[in-house]
Amino acid sequence: MTNKWIAAFGACLLAMQLTGCSDSAVKADPAASEIPVGGAVESDKPSPPAQDPSIVALVNKQQSLDETYVPDDLVTVDVPTVLNNPEVNQLRREAAGALKEMFDKAADAGIKLYARSGYRSFQTQRQLFENYAAKHGEEAANRYSARAGQSEHQTGLVMDVTSESVNLQLEETFGETAEGEWLSEHAHEFGFIIRYPKGQEKITGYIYEPWHIRYLGTELAGKVYTSGLTYEEYLEKEKPKDEIS
Repeated sequence: MTNKWIAAFGACLLAMQLTGCSDSAVKADPAASEIPVGGAVESDKPSPPAQDPSIVALVNKQQSLDETYVPDDLVTVDVPTVLNNPEVNQLRREAAGALKEMFDKAADAGIKLYARSGYRSFQTQRQLFENYAAKHGEEAANRYSARAGQSEHQTGLVMDVTSESVNLQLEETFGETAEGEWLSEHAHEFGFIIRYPKGQEKITGYIYEPWHIRYLGTELAGKVYTSGLTYEEYLEKEKPKDEIS
């Protein structure tokens, strides 16, 4: 038995004692055996998870989602809802938790909010757009309804919010109600932004929708809110200079 073999065996045994991991976990960190026993440990606190890029992905008329995309962590929201369709009463888990926290905080302030439409599949959005186009014409529909693949609703990170003051509908006047004003002022505190602000149709591609909130996480949502920019403008502003053509 050579000294090299003994050293390798000892390192492997030490790794199993410290971690209880499988052989595959040990193989995933080949540098582990090079750390000296008793070496300095910077912190026992685990590193925070990396930001999920799908949470902050830009989806609009220029950047579409694939027909097959379905979030794998959809859950039914635990807030007052308007529609009976189970599909639209879903959000991705992280966004659903933030939505409940926001609705609860709003209730504490005397504001009663309702969730009207959340996740929509590619197929649902296609049917919705076709119905609007048939009724109002394609040009008009394209101003307030997304084509299949271009809808943020497919991300599972969007909820259309309403209130009794607008008869639980999605109306522009919602932005002038106590509920709409509270949402506009506080949504970012829970990780949401008003995705389609007033007067920004040329940038966002859609008319003013004070009810349409998009989850980005509290840090990014706060930055976008403070900037006063649309999400498209914010991302363009923050783009590294070497990526600007």
